[in-house]
Amino acid sequence: MSKARTRSKGCPVCATASHPDHAPFCSQGCRDRDLLQWLGEGYRLPGTAIDPTEIDGLDRHDSRD
Repeated sequence: MSKARTRSKGCPVCATASHPDHAPFCSQGCRDRDLLQWLGEGYRLPGTAIDPTEIDGLDRHDSRD
């Protein structure tokens, strides 16, 4: 049998004990805070800026060439 991955039992937002109804979070409030971080780009990683004109051409490749 394979071993199950061990996980931290604490809430990833506030580090208190997680609750089964909101796992891996401790409450609906921490779930909502985490979701707002994702929606507000709070978990964005720093990197070099990309020119928006370069991005526009990436999805317009015509396969008939």
